[in-house]
Amino acid sequence: MRVLILRCGPAARALQAPAGAEVLDLPQVPARGDLRVLDDAARAALPEDPTPSLDEIAARPDVRHLGAPGPAPQARFIDDALRVVVVGSDAALSAVLTRAMRADFLWVEFGYVPVDPSPAATNWALPVGAGAFPLALHGAVNPAPLIRSDRGLAVAGSALLEDFSHGEYTGEIIVDDATILFRRDEGASHPPRRGLFGARLVPMTDAPGVAAAVLTTPYSPAETGRGPLARLRGALRPHGEVDEASLRTGRAVQSGGRDILVTVDGVPAKRPVKRATFYRHMRDLQIVRP
Repeated sequence: MRVLILRCGPAARALQAPAGAEVLDLPQVPARGDLRVLDDAARAALPEDPTPSLDEIAARPDVRHLGAPGPAPQARFIDDALRVVVVGSDAALSAVLTRAMRADFLWVEFGYVPVDPSPAATNWALPVGAGAFPLALHGAVNPAPLIRSDRGLAVAGSALLEDFSHGEYTGEIIVDDATILFRRDEGASHPPRRGLFGARLVPMTDAPGVAAAVLTTPYSPAETGRGPLARLRGALRPHGEVDEASLRTGRAVQSGGRDILVTVDGVPAKRPVKRATFYRHMRDLQIVRP
């Protein structure tokens, strides 16, 4: 197995990688040009992908690709597996997964060494800091759904839908086709600090793929929890409080409204939008986790 360690940012570079490891130091949130090495490594491991393409998968009459996440079909055609270990933040991991998704090499095994507690670390029950290296390097792959935005961004840990001015949210948010997470019309009001400020969503570790809950307070720090359900809730509310009774799961979350601010793994969009969608990608993430 070839293992490539990507240390993203100063905090990641401060962690000592195992001796003899193949290490590349990158910016805190690597751009496409910084990740060309991944394209080369993927082509070397699998020069030609003999499995069905994304277009062929989409044309199938069934939806088996949206069931329980499973191993990448490309694995049986690869003699020397490629594992990419990202050391850094959820934003760094999102950038790497986004590149892999767009170039269609999500069959790569991904390990994650979070430099700080994060939604992805919480959701996947990962150690934090240098203590995460043994699992990331030697642990087994445990596939999970990959959630992406309609702008082609992969969600590593969490995403946020909120008003661009950080006031109450005007619009509606729907999980799948029929479940309305909430609707708030222009001019509606709620008691201060307990209103409708948007929604937070996180990738699930199993089908259907994405979990979302109503954000009832503005963006602010909050504690995460422990245990399987607490981890999911904790990943949902590291910033702001959520209405746990509103928690819904599905294959997609979509919203329409006024001045929507979309934030993916702590990186906010530069401009507001009127519509936003997050949905499960047709290929699963081959992530190393317990």
